[in-house]
Amino acid sequence: MSKITTELLLERAVPRSTRLRKIETLNLSKLQLKTGDLDPRLFSRLRHLQKLDLSDNLLDKFPNSLTLPDLRVLNCNNNRLEDVTALKQFPLLEELTYENNVYLTINDDYKVMFLLENLRLLNGKDITKLANHVRRVNSHKLTSKVTAHWEKFFRDQLPEKYTAEQVKSIKKKFLKSVQTNVVYGPRSLSEFTRWRVKMIAEELLACSLGLDSNTDPEPEEKMESESEEESTESPREAAEDVDQVTLTPSKRKRNHSKPGSGNKRSKTQANTKEEAVVNPRKSTHVEDDPAPDKPRTSNQPAKEATPEQGAEETQKNGEQFPKGQNNRRSSQLTEEQKSQEQDNGVVSLTPVKNSKGKEDVSAEPLHFLQCHSKGNSREDFKTQLWSCVFEPLLDCGARKDPIVSSSRTVATCGGESVCLIDCETGTVLKKYKVATEEFFSVAWTTLNMVISNSRKKSHNILAAAGRRGIVKLIHVAADFCYGEIKAHKKPIATVCFSPTQETHLFTASYDKRIALWDIGIPDCDYNFKASQLLVLEALSIPLRIALVPTCPDHYLLAGCEGGCFAWNIKLDKEQKSRPFEAEFQFPDEDGSMTTSHRVDGLAFLNDDVVVSKSSKPGCIYLWSWSRSFSTKGRGCQRTVSAVILAELEWSLTDLSYLTLSTCPAKEYVFCGDEKGSVWMYNLSSYTAAWRSAKGKRSDRRIPPTQILKWPELRENGEQLSEVLINNVVSDPAFTYLVILTSVNITAIWKKS
Repeated sequence: MSKITTELLLERAVPRSTRLRKIETLNLSKLQLKTGDLDPRLFSRLRHLQKLDLSDNLLDKFPNSLTLPDLRVLNCNNNRLEDVTALKQFPLLEELTYENNVYLTINDDYKVMFLLENLRLLNGKDITKLANHVRRVNSHKLTSKVTAHWEKFFRDQLPEKYTAEQVKSIKKKFLKSVQTNVVYGPRSLSEFTRWRVKMIAEELLACSLGLDSNTDPEPEEKMESESEEESTESPREAAEDVDQVTLTPSKRKRNHSKPGSGNKRSKTQANTKEEAVVNPRKSTHVEDDPAPDKPRTSNQPAKEATPEQGAEETQKNGEQFPKGQNNRRSSQLTEEQKSQEQDNGVVSLTPVKNSKGKEDVSAEPLHFLQCHSKGNSREDFKTQLWSCVFEPLLDCGARKDPIVSSSRTVATCGGESVCLIDCETGTVLKKYKVATEEFFSVAWTTLNMVISNSRKKSHNILAAAGRRGIVKLIHVAADFCYGEIKAHKKPIATVCFSPTQETHLFTASYDKRIALWDIGIPDCDYNFKASQLLVLEALSIPLRIALVPTCPDHYLLAGCEGGCFAWNIKLDKEQKSRPFEAEFQFPDEDGSMTTSHRVDGLAFLNDDVVVSKSSKPGCIYLWSWSRSFSTKGRGCQRTVSAVILAELEWSLTDLSYLTLSTCPAKEYVFCGDEKGSVWMYNLSSYTAAWRSAKGKRSDRRIPPTQILKWPELRENGEQLSEVLINNVVSDPAFTYLVILTSVNITAIWKKS
C-alpha cells in the first residue's frame, strides 16, 4: 500500500487544503518515500502545484508520468537519485536542488540544464548563462562534429536504394562509432558528451534516413559511463575550466633558509639517528601532536575537514570536496590573457627555454599547477608535495571504457590537501582538504559496492594518510569522505593496497610498524567495519613499501631508514605481530657489503627486478628479488646479500627522500634530483639478460636515457629556483609524467 494518500497530500499542503487541485505548495520531506510511492494517478490531480519538496527521502528515480504541468520549484536533496532525465516532464521548472544525492555528478547538472529550458537556479546557483552556453554553443559544436563524422565515414556506405536491414546495421555502427570518436570538452563531462552525441546522432539519422529518433536516455548509458571519474565543480566553474586559464601566483619571496633548515637538509642532518629525524623534510613538529592510545579503527566520519571559500557545506556524514577548485597554471597564455592578468594585478608562471635553446624531443611540459597552497595563498611556494597515483580504470561489466586507453586522472597530495587532476586539460577536478593534516601518501583501490536494491557496482576508493596517523577513505565518485581509520600513533609515511585483495591496505608508520588493515566494503549508507589483520615490526622507520608481484599475498618489501627488509605476510599463520624475515645487504662506498643505509626509493621494474635508491650519493641499484631471497633458503640466515644486476648513474647529491618510480609496461625508471631535473632510464634492452639465471652484473653504471630539465619557471619576471623533485610518476602507458616538487608546484609533462 502506498504511503501517499489523498488525506496525506491535503494535510501536507502549505497551507492545508481541502481539494487537491487547489494545492500550490506541497511538503513531502522526511517520509522515507521510495519511487513506487509516487502514484502518477494521484499526482495528476495536482494540476496547480508549483512548489514540491521531496527532500530527505529514499527516491532513486522519478516516474516518467507524474503530470505536474505547472511545477516551478523542486527540492530533491538527500535522496538516492541515480538519473535526472525524467525531470524533462516538468518543462516549466525554474528552481531545482538535488544536493547530497551521492550518485549524481556534474554530468547530471549538464543534462538538466539542457533538458529544462526555463531552469534558472540549480542547487542554489544561477546557471542561466551556462545553461544557454550548453544549449547553444555546446550543441552547435557537437552537431557539427557528429555531422562531419557521418559525412566522412558512413554516408557513402548506404546504397541509393537501401533495405531496412541495411539501415539498421548502419545505424548501429554509426551510433557506436560516433560515441567513441566524437570528443569535446573536459573528460569530467564525457558522460554528458556521449549522451548528447547519441541524441544528436539519432536526430541526424531521423532527418537523413527518415528513421524515428529515440532521444530518451537508455538506462545502460548511465551505467556505462560511470566508470569514469566525476567532477565536483559547480556547473559554472566547470564550464570556465574548458578553455580558460586560472589565476597565477604573485611574486615569490626569496628563501634565505640555511642548509639544514626549512625544506633542505644538510649531510650532517641526514646522518642523524632516525629517532631524531621523525619526519625529514616533511614536518618539524610531528612528534608534538597528541596520538591515540592504540591503533584503532572508526567508521565515524571525520569532523575536521574545512571547505574552501565558495565551497558547499560539509555533508552531514563526513567531509566533502570543496567545489570549483581550479588552480591550473598554464604555460600557453595568449598575449591578450597575459595583458589582462597583469591589469588585474596577477602574474603568471611561464616556462623558459634552456640556455642552449634546445627543446625536449621525447616529452613536453603541459601544465604547472599550484593547487595545494595553504589557505589558498598565491604566495605559498613552501608546501611540499609527496605522493601521486593514477586512478585505475573501471570495468563496465565485461567491457572497458572505449574512450580512454589508460587513466589520465591522478591523485596528488601535499600539505593539507589531496587533489584530483586531469593531466590532459590541467583541470583540478576535485580537492579534499583537512586543515589540521599534512598528507604524505595516497593509494587507490576498486570496491564492488552495493548501491540500491542489492545491486552492486564498482567504484574507486582513495585512501589518504599523513602526519596524524589517520587514513581517510574517500568515495571519489560521490565526492564523499565516508570514514577514517586511526591506524598509528605517529605519522604514516606511505600506504598501498594489495593488488589481489581489494580491501587490504598496508600502512607504514614512523612508529616503526607496518600494519595490514581490512577496510571492509561500505554499505549503501556508508557503514563499514575496518579491522587490523597484521603488524610487521621494523627496526627503523619504513619509508617505502612494495608487494612482491609474483607473490603479493606472501611477501612485502620495505625500504627503511636503516636498510631494506622483507616480511612474510601470509595470513594463514596465527602470529599477528611478526619480525622481518630477511635483511638485504648492499655495497658500501668502499665496496664492502653493509645493511646500514637509508633506502628512500623502492619499486619493482617487473616481476623480479627491484629498483632501490640508497643514501649513497648517486646510487640507484637494480637487483633480483628471487635470486637474492633464494640465498636465504639455503642458509636460513636472516641477512642476505642483494644480487646486484646493475647500477644507474644518478645525481651525486646526498639529499634524501627524493624517491623513484617505475613504469613496468614500458620498462622505465624515473627519479628526480635536487636541481629540478627528472632522470629517465629506458631499460628494455637490459631486462632480457637479467632474466637469465646466469645474468651477471653490468660492469658500468647505466646512464639515463634522457634528463628532463626544469623549464626555469618565471613568476613576475623572476626565475623560480631551488626546486627539489620529491616524486615523479607516469601513468601505466607512459603518456603523462607527473612531477611533484618542494615548492608547491605539480608539473605535468606529456610524451611526444
